[in-house]
Amino acid sequence: MHLTLDRHQRTPLAQQLTEQLRHWIGQQRLRPGARLPSIRAMAREQAVSPSCVIEAYDRLVAEGWLVARHGAGFFVAERQPGAPDSADVIWGEHAAGNWRQFREGHDELLKLGCGWLPVAWRAEAELAQAVRQVSRGAPEALFDYCPPQGLASLRLQLHKGLARLDIAAAPERILTTQGSSHALDLLVRTLLAPGDTVLVERPGYYNLYNLLRHHQVRMLEVPRTPTGPDLEVLQALLVAHRPRCLFVNSLYQNPTGTSLTPKVAYRLLELAREHDLRIIEDDLYADFQEGAATRLATLDSEQRVIYLGSLSKTLSSSLRVGYVVADAPLIARLAELKMISSIGTSRFAEQVVLQMLTTGSYRKSIQRLRLRLGQHMAKALGQLEACGWEVFCEPSGGMFVWARVPGRSFEMLEQLALEHAVLLTPGSAFDPQGRPDDWLRINVAYGQDSRAQAFFRHAGRPVTA
Repeated sequence: MHLTLDRHQRTPLAQQLTEQLRHWIGQQRLRPGARLPSIRAMAREQAVSPSCVIEAYDRLVAEGWLVARHGAGFFVAERQPGAPDSADVIWGEHAAGNWRQFREGHDELLKLGCGWLPVAWRAEAELAQAVRQVSRGAPEALFDYCPPQGLASLRLQLHKGLARLDIAAAPERILTTQGSSHALDLLVRTLLAPGDTVLVERPGYYNLYNLLRHHQVRMLEVPRTPTGPDLEVLQALLVAHRPRCLFVNSLYQNPTGTSLTPKVAYRLLELAREHDLRIIEDDLYADFQEGAATRLATLDSEQRVIYLGSLSKTLSSSLRVGYVVADAPLIARLAELKMISSIGTSRFAEQVVLQMLTTGSYRKSIQRLRLRLGQHMAKALGQLEACGWEVFCEPSGGMFVWARVPGRSFEMLEQLALEHAVLLTPGSAFDPQGRPDDWLRINVAYGQDSRAQAFFRHAGRPVTA
């Protein structure tokens, strides 16, 4: 292995070593499965410190170029980054780019397609007060484990909130989770096995697709319409494949912002009964509700609906508190898996959420959020229309608008967005197969930023030949 490290460059030696090893692997000079020199051997060979080699190897492991085997050393990974396995679905490069919104290094860009609210919109003072009150209270909040099913006092508060939505959920039918993603993971691992078939919405939640793919669960796509899942397609899939579950957003669907109509909701429940289908209703945007809404869990009389909620979107992405509502036997199974996999949820986080629920500070902060989101939604819809954008539907609430510019591909829009310091989330990320898509998820909470406004105007201009 002939590497050339230049000690006169300003680039750190560890970074040079990382880049050159990456190049060697990428050029297939090091084959998959090949063992790299030990840390000490590489350090001697390149006349660098062992810590320099450790840093380079660790970076390549994190990037997926190498794998570390305890007691054996470092080996070239069998599957290289960007080279999917034939058994996997091939994702477009822009779908993978969705994860950019979570990475460091893009702080200067406006994340117009992200899935969270601006920090300035959060109830910072109220949350800080709740943290102080919990910290000054009983010491078990800081040091003890949480009960397997979650704090009984928090589940009682959640029960009261669900009753206001006409969802019958006794505290013993509620399990707390670390947000809705954790709830989905517990449900997939409990209810499904490799090779099982489920129904998912298209477009829909990219992390659900990744989770199901990871567990080798087959996904059947149901197009999302402005009124909910396409019932004709859904019924045909039920007859042909007898899937185990349907995953659905009833209210302010991610990414389209659409909501179920009563007619569609009743028909969904009829089909679930006819085909012995369980429905997993992910309602993490429930607290953004303004006015009347239709939920499957409200209409369900046979307990076919498993209901998910979360406070992460409305309160804090760092306080991971969500919950599942299901029949008591399933809740018991989920609680057991929760303890096996994570020894429960954070008692401190649940105490903070409980504090805000009982004092009313959460309710007041939600009222402010609803008002602000409603104003921004109305402005964004008007501005997009004025700029020549096409909107999939006009959401009645929530954060998201699903929109595109006729005649412009995602590549064109992405380049234009970056010129205005805007980072987009590609539409392909919301496709189960990662297929190219010119639709974009727009978070209206960021739509009044001057960078977003400039992007909307320039993107909507006619394309010149």
